[in-house]
Amino acid sequence: MSFEVKANWVALNTIVYREVRRFMRIWPQTLLPPAITMVLYFVIFGNLIGRQIGDMGGFTYMEYIVPGLIMMSVITNAYGNVVSSFFGSKFQRSIEELMVSPVSPHIILTGYVVGGVLRGLAVGIIVTLLSLFFTHLQVHHLGITLLVVILTATIFSLLGFINAVFARNFDDISIIPTFVLTPLTYLGGVFYSISLLPPFWQAVSLANPVLHMVNAFRYGILGVSDIRISVAVAFMLVATVVLYLGCARLLVSGRGMRS
Repeated sequence: MSFEVKANWVALNTIVYREVRRFMRIWPQTLLPPAITMVLYFVIFGNLIGRQIGDMGGFTYMEYIVPGLIMMSVITNAYGNVVSSFFGSKFQRSIEELMVSPVSPHIILTGYVVGGVLRGLAVGIIVTLLSLFFTHLQVHHLGITLLVVILTATIFSLLGFINAVFARNFDDISIIPTFVLTPLTYLGGVFYSISLLPPFWQAVSLANPVLHMVNAFRYGILGVSDIRISVAVAFMLVATVVLYLGCARLLVSGRGMRS
């Protein structure tokens, strides 16, 4: 193994370790709040409102919304981890030291993305375990479930990176989650099937990328979906590659990172 490869491997391990240690050290702020929020969703939407709604897609309402709530927690935390961490590095100007080092930009990007994915998966696992107190889950297709959740966490980690690159202050890193990410998530089929919508709004909903992710994950858990799984997985694979190349280009150019 060459010196350059060893150096990049050490750098990758260091960045990932720092990212994991960062969100684990402040777990009351990073892991506990989403867990409490999801429990409230389970109680209010699943138990109280779900009793009035009845079955949906051949499952109880609680069973139907659990995959969407798990995916919502993964999306929010994967995105939030990268955007806050990388912008913090920009704000403290420590990212400049990393960029002038011999470490490959791809290693830097991969380290931050892996950190975001791991936080998203950690919260997703916590929410999944909590959901077992409210309903019974049986995985329909484990391979699709794992593939979809990892691709989704990766996509939103990359989107969080882009937000951090172009953000100029701390207010800028909250605009996208508030005005873009939250509406897309709530309108992404988390709480309902688009088959309940009129044909026009069903067609409009198909333009929402979160809808494809939620339904693909729901298929992996329950075996039901409002969209074609092959289309959803192909979309996520293409989105991952395109976003990664775009983020790598931003990192190489140094745009928004060098003073």
